[in-house]
Amino acid sequence: MNKILPKFSSNDPKKFFRILNKRVNNYFSENNLKRTGNWRLYLKSLIIFGIFIIPYFIIMLFDLNQWVALGLIVITGIGMAGVGMNIMHDGNHGVFSSKKWVNKLMGSSIYILAGNAYNWQVQHNVLHHTYTNIHGHDEDLDAGRILRFSEHTKWKPHHKFQHIYSFLLYGLMTINWAIVTDYFQTKRYINRKLSFKKFVSPVKQWMNLIFTKTLYYSIWIVLPLIYLDFAWWKILLGFFIMHYTAGIILSTIFQLAHIVEKVEMPIPNKSHDMKNTWAIHQLFTTSNFSTKNKFMNWFSGGLNFQVEHHLFPNISHIHYKKLSEIVKKTANEFRLPYNEYKTTREAIKSHFLFLKSMAKKPLQSA
Repeated sequence: MNKILPKFSSNDPKKFFRILNKRVNNYFSENNLKRTGNWRLYLKSLIIFGIFIIPYFIIMLFDLNQWVALGLIVITGIGMAGVGMNIMHDGNHGVFSSKKWVNKLMGSSIYILAGNAYNWQVQHNVLHHTYTNIHGHDEDLDAGRILRFSEHTKWKPHHKFQHIYSFLLYGLMTINWAIVTDYFQTKRYINRKLSFKKFVSPVKQWMNLIFTKTLYYSIWIVLPLIYLDFAWWKILLGFFIMHYTAGIILSTIFQLAHIVEKVEMPIPNKSHDMKNTWAIHQLFTTSNFSTKNKFMNWFSGGLNFQVEHHLFPNISHIHYKKLSEIVKKTANEFRLPYNEYKTTREAIKSHFLFLKSMAKKPLQSA
């Protein structure tokens, strides 16, 4: 059964988003800039692809000490996270390049990260970006029964320890993609007839999923088992470590944008209406962090400028630093929130404290 989707308010008497959008458009026209990526993104992509791919070939082609190989596997995991945040993300938003085929190609890098483009576009572009932090609709809030990310999620006794064990589970994110998540998501999204831009053929999606998973397992497990002189369990352990490294990085950065103390998690009323317009809703449910850290700005693919990304997902992340000045100024003028943490450390602390607050048994279970 399809869920009844929330409806955002159309009441914006001060016309916040119209004015903000005009200012952003003026910025691009006055500076003669495209909204997509440029040479800086393309150069960064080459570097990050290198971090991800080169260690794999070194391991496959040279007879290495197992500890050296382990170090290279960790580097591959870091590169995997970098590809996901910088290349796959912009590609699947259609903003890596002005050319559609380039966006599709870069978005398809998700297949060598263990994911699936259709599933990711539905979960991220459609559900998360539209219904940000709305319980029951934004699947980024859904951690099954293991973690409680919202006061609207039913409390379980083991949740009182979640601030202790949560970070251990974050590393399992991408390996879950590889093993189970994509199969369940494909079934669920096709049954709900969800799609991004145009509906995909169920048969075509299942064939794509099976083919790309087979190719993925072949590259990362079968070929190393055949060609490397390591015990099978060491190869599987290396596969796990690679994913765990990427999972820790990706999950932590994702959580710092929406699962922190400063943001809200509103729900629709009985008529399924939301209090705010979509754009204003994004300001209340999203937070930036560490925006003055040059390395974080470079490596995270602009995910630390999450406010700008949610308001303008059709613009490449390389523009977010400049846009943040416009967005912050406009939000302040309209007396609207502009949530941000100065450092990554502050954001992690806030995430930890939020998890701890959700770990407490409510007076009445949600």
